[in-house]
Amino acid sequence: MLVILGGLPGVGKTTIARRLAAAMPAAHVRIDSIEQALRADGVDVEGQGYSVGYAVAEDNLRLGHHVIADCVNPWPLTRNAWQSAADRAGVQCLLVEVVCSDAAEHRRRVETRAPDIPGHSLPTWTDVLQRDYRPWVGDPVVIDTARLTLDESVQRILATAVARPAEPPIRKLGER
Repeated sequence: MLVILGGLPGVGKTTIARRLAAAMPAAHVRIDSIEQALRADGVDVEGQGYSVGYAVAEDNLRLGHHVIADCVNPWPLTRNAWQSAADRAGVQCLLVEVVCSDAAEHRRRVETRAPDIPGHSLPTWTDVLQRDYRPWVGDPVVIDTARLTLDESVQRILATAVARPAEPPIRKLGER
């Protein structure tokens, strides 16, 4: 299964992804890590980090591993590309939008967290507010980290993943 986590910076995606990857177990594909590695090699990063992430996820899915995709995932374009990677690998995917409904808490997290990737610059609160982040369509699992603990968040995702049928749905060509 591919678990596609998305949400604004500072809502708790990476914390959840790490715990979830250990619990499943699953490969953790973190776009921030990929993008920072590209920047360290002198690449002016646009969409390359996501493209690398899709390929790494698909390789791991084809090997039979679960994968957790950890990224802002701001647009339908990126969400559909993750779905396409799962489709090509012949596995289910689970869409999970992570939010923090308490604006003051969200801001506190953004303003007090320290980078955990060498050289990575974290966004400011203003950056987060100005990010082009489009609403999710369909029926993602919504995890509100202002209301759920880390353990509750992971358990909710695991329970939803287990409840999914084992076989991916059959789709007609071009269907989303």
